[in-house]
Amino acid sequence: MTELNGKVAFVTGGAQGIGEAISKRLSNDGFAIAVADLKVETAAKVATEINNNGGKAISVQLDVADRDNFFAGIKQTVAELGRLDVLVNNAGLGPTTPLETITPEQFDQVYHVNVAGDIWGMQAAIEQFLKQGDGGKIINATSQAGVVGNPNLTLYSGTKFAVRGITQVVARDYADQGITVNAYAPGIVKTPMMMDIAHQVGKNAGKDDEWGMQTFAKDIAMKRLSEPEDVAAGVAFLAGPDSNYITGQTLEVDGGMQFH
Repeated sequence: MTELNGKVAFVTGGAQGIGEAISKRLSNDGFAIAVADLKVETAAKVATEINNNGGKAISVQLDVADRDNFFAGIKQTVAELGRLDVLVNNAGLGPTTPLETITPEQFDQVYHVNVAGDIWGMQAAIEQFLKQGDGGKIINATSQAGVVGNPNLTLYSGTKFAVRGITQVVARDYADQGITVNAYAPGIVKTPMMMDIAHQVGKNAGKDDEWGMQTFAKDIAMKRLSEPEDVAAGVAFLAGPDSNYITGQTLEVDGGMQFH
């Protein structure tokens, strides 16, 4: 049975893929979890599984691109779980976007979810952290594609570079309030989003899905794709006390694709 630590984590995109793994890992570490997702039925299933395993969780319907909705989700979490200690801005879109294919509508959609969504979340979380007066942790999802540009991912890479910059700015601005702001950069993770990217990249080149995947995976030093749980372990470190003296940093969880 999970021994609760009295702290609450809010995980966006928490109903599937990396977000689901983060929700379950932080629950195992003792956090009460707000599983926030646009697909609230799926989020409710994850929350139920956590509760059935001895943890504590609620589901929150959330469109991260909607600022008012994000503030409402944080307020719901505090009303139901008592407080907020950690925000994990995990939700994101990763369409395959060769430069010549990008439309204004697609640009607006991806930047509103991947960049504005993180900004609205940080605003809402920091407002609550300051009310509580005892600090907090923000953990933003960037990507290895936000450290080095990846082929065919003009919009996704651009947004993830932006997230790293925003993370550094907010970390500086709120460090003296006891608020840390860090990012995690997953590599090639076995999720439906990554499989779709590989399919589209292969299709664009007239190749198969495996060729598309190897476009990204060929440089992994550890010679295996990441499991969502690998990423969740890195996020757990950033959410826990062992990272209390770390802020403004990007933790690369990529199996050795890049060294910095």
